[in-house]
Amino acid sequence: MPIEETIKINLDKHITLQHFELKDFTGRHLNHKQHEGGFHLESIIVSKDFIGLSLVKRHKLVYEALDQLLKHEIHAFSMKTYTPEEWEKMK
Repeated sequence: MPIEETIKINLDKHITLQHFELKDFTGRHLNHKQHEGGFHLESIIVSKDFIGLSLVKRHKLVYEALDQLLKHEIHAFSMKTYTPEEWEKMK
C-alpha cells in the first residue's frame, strides 16, 4: 500500500479529515551521508478537530495517529495543520 494511503488511513482513525495533502521528498535525501532510509514527507492536514487547539496539541494528535509509522517507515514528517476556517482563508 502506498505511504500516502497508509498515512490517511491512520489519520482517519484519530482525526476527522476535511483535507489532506502529502508530498514525498525522499528522493532529495538519498545521497545524503546520514540517510538511513525512511520517507521524508511534508503534509497539509485540515480538520475541525483542530479548532481551539494550540499548534503543539494539533501536532500531538497527528503524531499519536502516526505513531508506529514514525518509528519505522517515516524518517522526517513536516506538517501544516489547519482548521477548515483557517484553510479557507489560505486559499
